[in-house]
Amino acid sequence: MSDAAPRRRRDPEARRREIVAATAELIVEVGVDALTHRMIATRAGVPLGATTQYFATLDDLRTEALGCLVSEVDARLDGIRAVLTARGASAAVLTDLIVHGLADAHALEADRAVVTAAVHDPTLRTLARRWTERMVDFLSESHDAARATAATVFIDGILWHSQIHAQPLPAATIESALADLLGESARPSSPSD
Repeated sequence: MSDAAPRRRRDPEARRREIVAATAELIVEVGVDALTHRMIATRAGVPLGATTQYFATLDDLRTEALGCLVSEVDARLDGIRAVLTARGASAAVLTDLIVHGLADAHALEADRAVVTAAVHDPTLRTLARRWTERMVDFLSESHDAARATAATVFIDGILWHSQIHAQPLPAATIESALADLLGESARPSSPSD
């Protein structure tokens, strides 16, 4: 009788998912341009050759991982839509959502990674545009298309602003600007804003 441990049954689909998940994590941490097969294999805990066994090129792997990050963004957008449906798409509600969203460092980094990659790779722009298109659609249910687009561009700018500044914009500033863009009156600011 042999004392050898039983061989673990291979699960190619699980290994493929591990590689994609590791790539997505690394994209968020180091950016798309810094990715290497070795870095991905180390993070995924797989042999170096596994990355090329499951993906023909690093670009294929990168695109798949960015698709996963876009799926995360889509899930967050579904949550935003539910809040807007329940509470309305006012400047106050949007400000609350933005302030809450700015506290989610992973979400901000994932969004930044997708948009940054799309700036340099036209094939990824469709993925990156999804957030903007969906947000405009949500806001267009309560506001005209021009106001919905302006508010969405402003919100996008707030997200980028938070990436390069140590302090996020004050909630009162966000709400006031959104109220102007949406054509409504902002609630009076409180001393804590």
